[in-house]
Amino acid sequence: MKKLFQGIVVAVLALSFNMGAMATADKGSAEEATALVKKAAAYMKANGKEKAFAEINNPSGQFKDRDLYITVLDMNGKVLAHGANAKLIDKNLIELKDVDGKYFVKGFVEVAGGKGKGWVDYKWPNPITKAVEPKSSYVEKVDDMIFMGGIYK
Repeated sequence: MKKLFQGIVVAVLALSFNMGAMATADKGSAEEATALVKKAAAYMKANGKEKAFAEINNPSGQFKDRDLYITVLDMNGKVLAHGANAKLIDKNLIELKDVDGKYFVKGFVEVAGGKGKGWVDYKWPNPITKAVEPKSSYVEKVDDMIFMGGIYK
């Protein structure tokens, strides 16, 4: 009986571990987000803004992968392209706060204008789960724009 109980405990633990691994497999990694930003920037340099923004805005385009997508802002916080929410395009979000009151768009602009690239933490709705979740976005200044892609934690 004791061996049966131990076997059940081991099986439950193994199943729990595998389920956790499957959950994280559906989320993009920091490396994947960074690579997607660099790919989008290279695409824009090769094809121009108009074609690049159309591809970034395409919900089934090459710049959408699971919960990863690209957003492009100007240096004043205006959305030029958004891979998850087309309603935000042409809106200036510089005064936008997350649920904790953090002015995260100002953070994007500060990082891009200062170091040129880096990570900004905030909370944002996940397009897959629809829940507000902790997010970290990789921000990179490209010409006079901010290209970014984030991971949900």
